[in-house]
Amino acid sequence: MATPLLPATEGFGVDLDLLNGNLVNLAILIPVLVWFLKGFLGGILSRRREAILQDLNEAESRLSAATNQLEKAQAELAAARETARTILRDGQARADAIRAEGEQRTIAEMARLQDEAKADTDSEARRISNELRRSTAEQAIALTLQDLPDALSPKKQAKLLEATINSLG
Repeated sequence: MATPLLPATEGFGVDLDLLNGNLVNLAILIPVLVWFLKGFLGGILSRRREAILQDLNEAESRLSAATNQLEKAQAELAAARETARTILRDGQARADAIRAEGEQRTIAEMARLQDEAKADTDSEARRISNELRRSTAEQAIALTLQDLPDALSPKKQAKLLEATINSLG
């Protein structure tokens, strides 16, 4: 038997026992539940939908900001790479210039040392040549002076000695 909702009225009531209820009770109960749950669940779902949309909008804005930052970072990276290439090229050019300058200095120094060695050799050769001439002349004079007293008369010796002194003096 159905339990009346209101004890004062006995003729009309809602039977909450769904298994034993009739079709009229179900027809009344289902629209009431739909109407009640529609407002309650609809509000919850609407708020959830708004929160999800807001989260999606925030995610899209963060994605856009991150994309902008990535593009900026990639541009800076490209500029840094180009700067590094420029520095590398300049450094290689500078190293080549320094190497070439060092080679030129080395060649010039070697040429200078060769010239000095040749000059020293030429100077030493002249000194030895002059010494040999002087030594040869002294020996010739000594031999001549030894042979001279026997070959010349004292008058010719004095004349020759005077001529030699005048030519040296």
